[in-house]
Order: sequence, then C-alpha cells, then structure tokens
Amino acid sequence: MKLRLHLLAALFCLSLSAMAADYDLNEPFGFCTVSSRTAATAYNITGGGCYTYPVTGASDSKVATLVSNGKDMKSDIQNTINANDVIVFDGSNGDFLVSSVINLQSIKNKTFIGINNARLCTTWYVTDEIRNALDKAGVPNMSTSSGTGGTLSNGVSVSEQAEYKTRQIIIDLTGDKSEAYRNSGIFYMKSCENIIIRNIAFAGPGSIDVGGSDLLSFYGTKNCWVDHCAFTDGMDGNFDITQKSDFNTVSWCTFSYTDRSYMHQNTNLVGSSDSETTGYLNTTFAYNMWGAKCRARMPMARVGKIHMLNNYFNCAGNGSACINPRKNSEFLVEGNYFASGISKYYSQSGAIAVTWTSTNNKSADSFGDKVTVPYKYTEAPVKDIPTLVGENAGATLTFEDKPVEVDGITQSIVNNPQPTTYNLYGQRVSPDTRGIVIVNGRKIFRK
Repeated sequence: MKLRLHLLAALFCLSLSAMAADYDLNEPFGFCTVSSRTAATAYNITGGGCYTYPVTGASDSKVATLVSNGKDMKSDIQNTINANDVIVFDGSNGDFLVSSVINLQSIKNKTFIGINNARLCTTWYVTDEIRNALDKAGVPNMSTSSGTGGTLSNGVSVSEQAEYKTRQIIIDLTGDKSEAYRNSGIFYMKSCENIIIRNIAFAGPGSIDVGGSDLLSFYGTKNCWVDHCAFTDGMDGNFDITQKSDFNTVSWCTFSYTDRSYMHQNTNLVGSSDSETTGYLNTTFAYNMWGAKCRARMPMARVGKIHMLNNYFNCAGNGSACINPRKNSEFLVEGNYFASGISKYYSQSGAIAVTWTSTNNKSADSFGDKVTVPYKYTEAPVKDIPTLVGENAGATLTFEDKPVEVDGITQSIVNNPQPTTYNLYGQRVSPDTRGIVIVNGRKIFRK
C-alpha cells in the first residue's frame, strides 16, 4: 500500500512538472518580442546574449558574478551593470543590501540572472516603532485626497493628509529631514531597452504612504522581459511601468506583502496619470501570482494594450479591484483564476475596450472592439492555474553553480586547485577571494 502511494505521489509530481513545462517555455514571449501593438513585427530580445544559467552565448569578457559582502552594495552593483552585459547575482553568501534605489539610465542589451537564491534587499524598513506611531495618530483613517495635506517641518508641501502625517511622524522619529528613506527601492530604469531580469527576489522596506520608490520601476523603458522574479514589500509599488515604456512582458512573477507593510499595498501601476501619452505601455502579464496582502493595482493600467493571461489572484481580503483598466486602455483578460475570499476582482474607468473571455473563473462584461495581441501564445485551462502558477511562479528556477567542463576537463567551480582570481575590476586578488577563475584561458566563476 505504501509503495502504491509513493508511486502515485511520484506520478503526480511528474505530471506537475510536465504541466509547467507545457506553458513555461523558458524563453521570451508576449509583448517583449514585438515592436507593434497591432502587427506581428518581431523584436529580437536577447538581453546580454543569454537568459539561462550557466551562461552560454555571451562574451566571457562581458560576464560578471556578484556575491554579497554583507554591506551596502549599491555602487558595486551599479558599476558592474555599467561594465558588463550579463550580471549574475550569486546568493550563496547572503542577501545583497541596497541603501537606495539604483538609477540605471539608457542601458541596453543586459541580462540580470539570480542564482543560489539571490535576493536584493533595501536596508531601511518600516519598524514597529513607526507603525505604532502611525496607529496612535490615526493615519489609516486620514484622507488620501489631494488638498487635505500640509507643509512638513522640512518645508516640503504634501497634498494628501495621510501622506503628510506619515512623513512628518517619520521625520520626528528619525530626525531625517532629507527623507532619504523614501529612496528605498532597488532598480529605477529610465530609457532602457532589451533587458532581461530573471530569477531574482526583490525585498523592500514595507509599503507605506510616503510617495517613495518602487522595488522595480520602468520609465520610458521598452522590450524587456521580467521573468520568475519575486517582489515583496515595495514602498510605493512593487513594480511600476510608466512614461512611454512599451512592449514589456512580466511572466511567472509573484507579488506580495508581509506584516512589515503598513498601508498602500498597491502593487503594480501601468501609466502614472491620465495624461500619459497614448500608444505606449503595451504590456503582457502572464502566469503571475498576486499573493498575500496585495490590496489593489494588479495592475491598474492606463493607455496601453494589456494582456492578462493565466494569472493567479490569491489575495483574499483585498480592498480594491484586482484588475483595473483606466483611461485609454485596452485589456484582453483570459484564463485568470481568482481565489475565494477576493472581495473585488474587477473595476474599470475610462477604458477604450475590454475583452473578458469566458475562460476566466469570474465573469465580467466585455465592451468596445475585440482586443487582440500581435503574437502567438497558448492558454492554459483556468482550473490548472492555482497549481501551475502557485507552485512555479517566483524565483523558483534551479539556477546554481555546478562543476563545468572546459576543454574536456571537468573543473570544480568551488575547489579548483590554485586558481588565478580577479575581482570585478580586473585586479588580481588572493585565491581565497571570490571572483573569476581562469581555466585554460577561459573565465569560470567561483561560487
């Protein structure tokens, strides 16, 4: 009997793996692969020349591996990205700490890959002391409407009452009149193109109503693929896409919040205002999961053509709409699964068209012209989505260091005898220092 149960369990696991492989093609898809919102005009999204690990197809001289030094790594990360095409974040030495958002402008053709459970974390976070002070002041009951705020003690005018009171309390508690904490995010990417980000966990300070940074922000950035990443506790948002960004795909990612978050758990914004320029912001959201404590914006989107394919909304108790089409947007919504306990799954205001197919497990009215997308895709049965997405989304790819073969000789990345090693700036360092191992004239990365 026990043998039979073990066999059944094994077969079940195999079936899940097969099911995931049917839909997770491990390659770019969706809007990131095209350059037109209506015609199938292909875009060759390559990132830095690869999107898997171990790295193949990219020049060795333009590949760098980072490990954590336990201190603020903002400068190290920024310098490494600027100098290389493929950046491997190796989590084997712990979390990467980032003191403030890393500003990346006009970079192109880059790949960021996480291995060994890589996690990028902000150093500032919302403390119990801050939460208690906000509770005592009654901030959750204050207005979030413009015109109800005031002037902070540092002279800055804030339009909304809740934000005004929150920021003033933090100034009083921390003495930080410059409000540097509001820059607690990971990447701000402006006017970037052909970027691939995979298998990285992003952890923020906790959501709080201060108008601060996102964990990841695209501003005028196009043809990017963000895949198998996990976003938790972004300050203002987890991942926002705005200001003429275009042709991006977000796939197999998770979005969530923990008890560190206080309010404003508004996870994904596409288009920052009703005045966004039309014709941009075309975005695919496929096989993502919005999980614990997500309250709204999953996503809220303006202007763009938004394809919502086979996503899993597992955010019981959300206060506002999950899918929220807004001004001048078009939405194609198909095969999405809304778990029990979701109080509001859809609302629209000012959208041009919404095509809500019968393949979702919740119904809504379609209107306007039928919304289509200019690329091929396969839709999974909606009944499979909780298992398919729930078990495979997030930073779940099994990227890790393994022995490699060079010129027919297997070399151990970890225990290569008497290696010559270099740091990220090409300087020779001791063999005990993590860096690049040169084996027979080729670069292999030490764990």
